[in-house]
Amino acid sequence: MKFNTKLLHGATKNGYGQREILPPISQVSAFQYENMEELEKVFAHKSMGYAYTRIGNPTLSAFEQKINALEGGIGAISCSSGMSAISAALLAVCESGDEIIAGKGLYGGTIDLLHDLEKLGIHTVFADVLDEKTISELVTEKTKVVFGEVISNPSLTVLNIAEASEAAHKAGIPLFVDSTTATPYLVTPLRLGADVVIHSTSKYINGGGNSIGGIIVDGGQFVWDFQKHTALSEFLKYGKMAFLLRLRTDLWENLGGCMAPMNAYLSYIGADTLGLRMDRICKNADALAHALAKEADLTVNYLTLSTHPYHAAVKKQLGGLGGGILTFRAGSKKRAFAIINALQYAMIASNIGDLRTLVIHPASTLYLRSGREEMEAAGVYEDTIRVSVGIEDSEDLIADFLQAVKSSRE
Repeated sequence: MKFNTKLLHGATKNGYGQREILPPISQVSAFQYENMEELEKVFAHKSMGYAYTRIGNPTLSAFEQKINALEGGIGAISCSSGMSAISAALLAVCESGDEIIAGKGLYGGTIDLLHDLEKLGIHTVFADVLDEKTISELVTEKTKVVFGEVISNPSLTVLNIAEASEAAHKAGIPLFVDSTTATPYLVTPLRLGADVVIHSTSKYINGGGNSIGGIIVDGGQFVWDFQKHTALSEFLKYGKMAFLLRLRTDLWENLGGCMAPMNAYLSYIGADTLGLRMDRICKNADALAHALAKEADLTVNYLTLSTHPYHAAVKKQLGGLGGGILTFRAGSKKRAFAIINALQYAMIASNIGDLRTLVIHPASTLYLRSGREEMEAAGVYEDTIRVSVGIEDSEDLIADFLQAVKSSRE
């Protein structure tokens, strides 16, 4: 099946219990049983079933199966947010005294999380670029995972997944990637060597801006060394499934970061149109970026511009599509605010991946707690404007941004 067919039929072709075409919303806290013996087997993982929504829920399962089918994994776990997903994934393999190698140009919230992990004794070594040379130089006996964003937000650097995974695997460690901004429409990282894929489903997967969520997909191909990854040692007997089971039965269940059933349902139906939306969003973003690039007093950053340093990587790894985010520098914070405030269609909001075009000044919001070096590594400056392009008519978007740019000069 191709992408859009798989979205609609890949994980649900047999339908549900009462012949529904969509998963029912199991908006419940707990599930009842006829006798205590049945419930005991479910709690002991000796029988299939649901007991408590923090541990599992059929609506969550339907959504997990859908995204897992898209990414080509062995299983997925839905979380209460994208940050919850990143936290759980990293904590599943790291203990106090361990190290993470991460790319510098990460989303501001992820940077804040990695600083918080320092308080738990988990140290992060930030790399300028996650290539073979850098990873091999930074790996120590304490390193337990390499973590990067497929398309960094908002710096728009592109991770060479195959190269990074090969370098990580040579050192006996897995590669975890955040593919929120790329989505499985542009690339499926597991097929290129990544071991775990993470999404903030609040963004492109949901698409409607109506629910918060995250998801972790395990590729199941990494061969765990349980003497090295001691956080997984209790799950040794499960082999390649160790990470997924440790994640579900320990981190997800015990920390309580499960997705709400209603959010799983909204994300499920939102994902049905992911392919159609991403096709339109990428075309709109490309058109808007090229239009803004003609303005001499702006510096535009978008992956399909011929001058972009990752232009070749986009063609090779992302099928020539640049995604839905572009940034541009206006010359000053004052002018950036003036442009944003003059826009008529773009909404001032901190999300990305919505049907609607959203715009924000990252330096004064998303990176408020970051230092100058961290901001600049993420492509954020005092005059940077980030645009999450929506599905409006491109002609209207271009006209709106050009009038805002023009008015800021007056």
